[in-house]
Amino acid sequence: MSDSTSTKAHKQDLLIAVIQGQDADMAIQSLGEEGFRVTRLPSVGGFLGRKNATLMIGAKDEEVGKAVEILNQTCRQRVAFIAVPMENAPLPMPAPTPITIGGASVFSIEVEQYEEF
Repeated sequence: MSDSTSTKAHKQDLLIAVIQGQDADMAIQSLGEEGFRVTRLPSVGGFLGRKNATLMIGAKDEEVGKAVEILNQTCRQRVAFIAVPMENAPLPMPAPTPITIGGASVFSIEVEQYEEF
C-alpha cells in the first residue's frame, strides 16, 4: 500500500565560513535578520595567527546564494602590514610589507540528513 501524501524534502546545505573576528558580529546579525541559523566557533588563523570566527550556517539549497551574498557584503578584505627582514641589509631591519587579509572562505556541504531536538 502506497501513501498518497508524500512530503517533498528540501535539500539542505551546511555552509562553513571562515571570517575575520571583527566581521563576525555584523555577519551573524545580518544572516539572522534574513532567517538563517548560525553557530559561531572561535578559531585562529594559521598564517598570521589572528582571531577568526568559523560560522556554521544552515541553508536550504535555493538560499545558499543569498547567504553567500550577505557574507560578501559584511566580510571585507583589508590591507595589513607584516615585517619582513630586508635581504642584503647590514643589519636585520624589517621592512613593512603589505598583504591582503580578510574576506570570507566559504565551504558548502550538502546535508543528507539532520535531526533537530
